[in-house]
Amino acid sequence: MFLYLSKLLPLFFYPLGLACVFLLFSLFMLWKRPRMAAIAIALALTILLVSGNAWVSHSLVRSLEWQNLPLASIPSSEAIVVLGGATKSATPPRPGVDLNETGDRVIYAAQLYRQKKAPTIILSGGRIDWRGSGSPESADMATILTSIGIPTEAIVQEPDSLNTHENAVNVRKILADRGIRRVLLVTSAMHMPRSLLIFKRQGIDVIPAPTDFLISQGEMQELTNTPKAAILNLFPDSDNLQQFTSALKEYIGTVVYRLRGWL
Repeated sequence: MFLYLSKLLPLFFYPLGLACVFLLFSLFMLWKRPRMAAIAIALALTILLVSGNAWVSHSLVRSLEWQNLPLASIPSSEAIVVLGGATKSATPPRPGVDLNETGDRVIYAAQLYRQKKAPTIILSGGRIDWRGSGSPESADMATILTSIGIPTEAIVQEPDSLNTHENAVNVRKILADRGIRRVLLVTSAMHMPRSLLIFKRQGIDVIPAPTDFLISQGEMQELTNTPKAAILNLFPDSDNLQQFTSALKEYIGTVVYRLRGWL
């Protein structure tokens, strides 16, 4: 039940969901209380304008992603841990497993392995049954890795985790069984701050190896390249709205996890 509610309830706190709530409220109040309806519409518009502009969304994403910048020299470790959320299962009409927007996690893990940063890759992630059919994410990631030449014997799958807390708990058991003490943690840069706290809470000696950066110095510079760019970036855009929502999800997740004692 917690898993279901944790995925459902926050939708009403994200910009699009919250704007829809205000618009629905205004629809019911339009004839009886037109002034309240107008206020609700204004709030919905404000939410979309603020969360959909590049200035706000880029800054919020950067506040998470730049907490753990890539190390100049990544140290060797005993295993590379990759968190799920990077694949789409091979369900028709897909000819095979696809990488999604965060698929850099899988490719980066392969690069680290080939650089001999660790001899083992631990893939952690199941699949929530009510969010689509298909194989566990760990199996999908393994399929991608073996297809680009990573040996099967170097891969360990953990297919039961359905959230980041379960990732850490289940990976800790694998590490204990194998006598592994130090790992490189690979996940999206935006997801890294919360992931690090959770893994450290489990007593795991973890080194961050973030990837999938959405905001670079170039993106930040583009905001002010010209006066026209500065003005145009104030207008709402669906990509900005998605980035803002993803960052807000991480902050909400941090609060919820802290309340549950997982951080």
